[in-house]
Amino acid sequence: MTMNSAVVKIGTTSVTDASGGVDYSVLVGIASDVAKLRAEGWNIVVVTSGAITAGWAEVGKGSSRPTDAQTLQAVSAVGQPLLMHAWRNAFAEFHTAVGQVLLAPLDFSHRGQYLHARGTLESLASLGVVAIVNENDAVADEEIRFGDNDRLAALVANLIGATHLVLLTDTDGLLTADPRLDPSATLIEEVNAIDADLMNLAGASHSAVGSGGMSSKLSAARMATWSGITTVIAPARSEHALSQALSATPGFGTTFHPRAGRLSARKSWIAFAVASNGSVTINEGAQKALVNDGRSLLRVGVTSHEGSFVDGDAVEIKGSDGEVIAKGLIRVSAEGFNEGDDVVIHRDDLVLLRQG
Repeated sequence: MTMNSAVVKIGTTSVTDASGGVDYSVLVGIASDVAKLRAEGWNIVVVTSGAITAGWAEVGKGSSRPTDAQTLQAVSAVGQPLLMHAWRNAFAEFHTAVGQVLLAPLDFSHRGQYLHARGTLESLASLGVVAIVNENDAVADEEIRFGDNDRLAALVANLIGATHLVLLTDTDGLLTADPRLDPSATLIEEVNAIDADLMNLAGASHSAVGSGGMSSKLSAARMATWSGITTVIAPARSEHALSQALSATPGFGTTFHPRAGRLSARKSWIAFAVASNGSVTINEGAQKALVNDGRSLLRVGVTSHEGSFVDGDAVEIKGSDGEVIAKGLIRVSAEGFNEGDDVVIHRDDLVLLRQG
């Protein structure tokens, strides 16, 4: 990919209008910025929400939005082409072609599929095509969905080695309090570390149509900043929102600075893209060897294990206090845990998620 690359995600409430239909003016604004940035050498991937909302506006006949997964999946199949048609028309105004990329969690869980997805996005970029990414809602199993497009956008940013992740939403950024409850809430312009106190500022989604919320955006920002990606949460309906976010306009949105000591692409994949199939609990000596000395995890350091994992699966590593301190790819199965080599997780396949 190019030296400067960004993933921009637009939330449902920003992509659609009050009636649930696609808000074309927002799409044109994004397309305008993308065209300008591409001319300056940026590679931009768009992650879009709104398929279910747009689909229900088309077929719902004004009735209440359904809640069962199967109907929502069917409705998304209606909304996807409507959404893509709108994006295609918006980018056509700037003589730019678009390509639809529907991704599912399995595209990230399996390393081979992960690299295949990266190759597809790279090929689109080399053709001068802007990738429009969404979750494959129409067929995704509810048990293995991403859950929200903030997480998907962070995974895509890691996938392409992006320098920036921009999450455009219906708020000014991360605020000191919920403005619906506290009118004196002010914008937090810069964040250097995402800790428990910061996560407590974010509640669940207040939108009836979106699946994310500020907490999901903070989780996405944490994923991205650990991978060395600058992240910005900013208002979608501001003029030239994407350009402002990427040019670090003072007072525009909240900027999350990359964590020192970024994870490699492979370790980011282990930490955030692969679902855990179990856990191992380790003793204090093993924890010290992992955290302080950068060692591999040996069988002798494991006090217990849970789950039905097999060789190559991702598992969480818990300290003696029960807290998750790391994640890694295990070299043994749960059934044959006491068999084979003494190394159960090699340090090259292990990512620390907590210091100390």
